[in-house]
Amino acid sequence: MTEKTELAEQFAAGKLLLIDKPLHWTSFDAVSKVKSLLKHKLGLKKIKVGHAGTLDPLASGLLIICTGKMTRQIDVYQAQEKEYTGTFFIGATTPSSDLETKPDQTYPTEHISRNLLDETIKENFTGTLQQVPSLFSAKKIDGKRAYEHARAGNQIELKANEIIIHDYEITRFELPEADFRVVCSKGTYIRSLARDLGQQLQSGAYLKTLRRTRIGDISVEQAISIEDFEKQILEAIAD
Repeated sequence: MTEKTELAEQFAAGKLLLIDKPLHWTSFDAVSKVKSLLKHKLGLKKIKVGHAGTLDPLASGLLIICTGKMTRQIDVYQAQEKEYTGTFFIGATTPSSDLETKPDQTYPTEHISRNLLDETIKENFTGTLQQVPSLFSAKKIDGKRAYEHARAGNQIELKANEIIIHDYEITRFELPEADFRVVCSKGTYIRSLARDLGQQLQSGAYLKTLRRTRIGDISVEQAISIEDFEKQILEAIAD
């Protein structure tokens, strides 16, 4: 059996692929690329491929992609806690609460100290919370994603979801920026954390950068790039 044939059988039977999703790629882009390589390079005409948890185009980091029978485990991975790192910009807001849209308002920050920031997080953003998703989130409303309604200018109202913040810390504080690390439950929107933090600080904030570093006990350090995955496939074909 050649390496190509063996690899094809593994993916067809079911395989867990850990990808470090690059910026500006959608999760669907990554799944489509993987599926295309499996079909056109390994000769798998019919192959199920799906991901366990969407990452926005402006976010990088761990994306779990399942193939074959492993797609049955997608819900299991989606339900696990997630860890993110990133940067908040404090003192301004955007309609999308991240850099998908341009800042629309600015706010004072002179009253904000590291101590105030830490205390605000401790008092308002730990444990079980009710969180309203961003209007630009991937949450489905009437069969469409919320961001589709938002980009079309439709007026929609999103209901709050129960989330759990297991751990939340500021790792760098240099106004107007603050780096963070957060460990949270499924369904947590980090851009909403930025929006709500700004409000609690009597200012404004948006998400400047975001990286998913862990899902359950799987770390982004275990992941490979899309380019490295393609290289592995091409090397298997060459053998």
